[in-house]
Amino acid sequence: MLTLHFAPNSRAGRIVWLLEELELPYDINKMAFHPKDLKSDEHRARHPLGRVPVLDDGDIRIYESGAIVEYVIERHKNGGLKPAVDDVLYPEFLQWFHYCEGMVMPPVNTIVVQTVLLPPDRRDETALSQAQRLLSKALAPVDEALAGRDYLIGDFSAADIMLGHACFMSNRLGCVSDDMPNLKAYVEKVVARPAFKTAIEMQ
Repeated sequence: MLTLHFAPNSRAGRIVWLLEELELPYDINKMAFHPKDLKSDEHRARHPLGRVPVLDDGDIRIYESGAIVEYVIERHKNGGLKPAVDDVLYPEFLQWFHYCEGMVMPPVNTIVVQTVLLPPDRRDETALSQAQRLLSKALAPVDEALAGRDYLIGDFSAADIMLGHACFMSNRLGCVSDDMPNLKAYVEKVVARPAFKTAIEMQ
């Protein structure tokens, strides 16, 4: 049985979404998004930095959401939710799968820190505005790629688990403008998926 160590409003939501999409059975260890849980000795034994998600699969333990997604779709669904290596769409799948953490999530992280995590007297408006501009630039190619498509490579895939979750977060932060109609429509499609709704209800 898979066990997911989870905290709300984190990348762990991606893994709940994935497991629900694949209809895999799993247990969940829900923790508070707070140092008393995440930085506890018990959880640091799972993740040295006290972060989520962490997935246990028998004697195997793995963290980092992208690594977990790849592990699950290969080990438990024989490559489900991804094109075959020789498929013409495979390079594009890889690009968007990794674009999430490489380009979109770094400014998202800064925005969350500057608007949610830090107390008002410690926030830096310059850092916030720079991150917002960077996020808008990072999202623009995604909006362009979605023209005429429902999902990133056409059909729903694990790239949408990764980048779709990041786009949802970006939109919730008010950083998906009306000048990105394809991306706006895409976020609506993501939010409408039953498996995504289940993941977000755990937040």
